[in-house]
Amino acid sequence: MQKDEVLSAAAKRNLFLSPDALEIIDSNGCPMEFVNTLLNSLAGNTMFVTKDDVVKFLEGEKALMESQKTIAPKIKRDPDLKIVSGSDITGESTCTGTIEDFANYFRSRYTLLKKIINKRKDFGMSMSIERAKELGRDSMNIVGMVYEKRTTKTGHTILTIEDETDTCAVFISKESPLANEMFVNDEVIGVTGKFTDSKGLFIPETIVKPDVPAGNKWVPSDSTSSVAFLSDIHIGSKEFLKSDWERMIEWLKHNADEVGLNYIVMSGDVVDGIGAYPDQEKDLEIMDIYNQYETLAEYLKEIPDGIKMVIHPGNHDACRLAEPQPALSEVYTKTFDSSIMMVGNPINLRIEGRLVTSYHGKSIDDFIAGVRGLSYDNPIAVMKEMVTRRHLAPLYGMRNALAPEKKDYLVMEEVPDIFVTGHVHGTGRMDYRGVKMINASTWQAQTDYQKMHNFNPEPSIMPIVNLGTGSVMMKNFKK
Repeated sequence: MQKDEVLSAAAKRNLFLSPDALEIIDSNGCPMEFVNTLLNSLAGNTMFVTKDDVVKFLEGEKALMESQKTIAPKIKRDPDLKIVSGSDITGESTCTGTIEDFANYFRSRYTLLKKIINKRKDFGMSMSIERAKELGRDSMNIVGMVYEKRTTKTGHTILTIEDETDTCAVFISKESPLANEMFVNDEVIGVTGKFTDSKGLFIPETIVKPDVPAGNKWVPSDSTSSVAFLSDIHIGSKEFLKSDWERMIEWLKHNADEVGLNYIVMSGDVVDGIGAYPDQEKDLEIMDIYNQYETLAEYLKEIPDGIKMVIHPGNHDACRLAEPQPALSEVYTKTFDSSIMMVGNPINLRIEGRLVTSYHGKSIDDFIAGVRGLSYDNPIAVMKEMVTRRHLAPLYGMRNALAPEKKDYLVMEEVPDIFVTGHVHGTGRMDYRGVKMINASTWQAQTDYQKMHNFNPEPSIMPIVNLGTGSVMMKNFKK
């Protein structure tokens, strides 16, 4: 391995490797897929990677693999998997695109996130912006949706926020500790502060986001089951990695019982689709969308019996592009095994007591386009921004289409135990305040279109999470 390649991968994630850390990686002959997983796990938690950081990660991986080899076969359980009520748009869509639909949609978002913010121990109950203006200069709490963010000529930041009653301008001085906070349009924030006399500006003392409670933790259970995640399979593409997929199937046949793998969630873009990007037909091996799904159905029949499978759509699937997306139509899935659960995107699943939030991840495009410092090389950092805001796609009117339903299905009302996305064909994992965050790879090699856009996939990796201990294995099937 070239040390320059490792240093370049670290630099893309704003990480700096100590000479000792680099030497350990190089001397162990770690493949780049492993290096990327290591760097993604550290990004966002530190800036300087030390020898101890690398040793700790290597030891953790070794211990996990050894435990998978030596533990007794898991007890096979009856599937305990349910859709969380109210989390699936399938059959519930009511929007027609009226002004009232849009008003209801944003009102739902505001109400749900305000409730979360008001429950924060470091914030407390808020009052309306209208009432706050009436009270004048007393310190108070308000909750608003960010309508606009702008920077003055002198470098200060002004946020225009709104609630059901009024709007106000929140003035953040460039000298304030809050000056480096990241804000995006349409997110909901809580602000503690007071109004000035002169210009009617609201001067913040603190600004909070819905976020995950600081004390939230993964609490071990007695479950011996594991759940695996497969995303961006892209059946129909000439670049579908069939040999890697077959290695994965063979591994499942010989190891699924041993590791207690009882569930697989497929997080969108299960087929390559038709017309998903310019000149896509040049990249297709299967030109008919029905045949793409029929081929996928045949591949899935090779997965061992007893593994409960869940599929939801992504932006390449035969489904409306606007999120939330309903489950794939029976027109396309009639050849699938009837035991496969077809659900909408996003979806909340309750698996043996664990809350799993699965979202394809199309909004990652908007975060990267709209927030400085985020990139496709580090999708986990984007996922952290979603969790902090407790919303999967806060930015409205950008690349990712959002349907104005009467309820905002993209609000993370409950804190998940596991949060998984796909879309960017990368891999990564991070524990954030007890939440296991995972970006679930792809089964498609780089296409010419991706190469043109400098899009570098990390394919053929299957994340597996133990539902009892929370241990995560990134099983690599790339030859």
